[in-house]
Amino acid sequence: MPKMKTHRGAAKRFKRTGTGKISRPQKNKRHILTKKSSKRKRRLSARVLVSPANFKALDQLLP
Repeated sequence: MPKMKTHRGAAKRFKRTGTGKISRPQKNKRHILTKKSSKRKRRLSARVLVSPANFKALDQLLP
């Protein structure tokens, strides 16, 4: 059986944490930033963990 290939699109969007969880960047930080407060933009810079509902699917894309 050959090795599983990593889904390259998913690899560019998601990262594994040290404990094996999957983190992702937050949305709403791409454009129309002038009306958003500095506090909000700073908070959106932090990464968040993927929800349990999506973890299984992403786990297969990132072996």
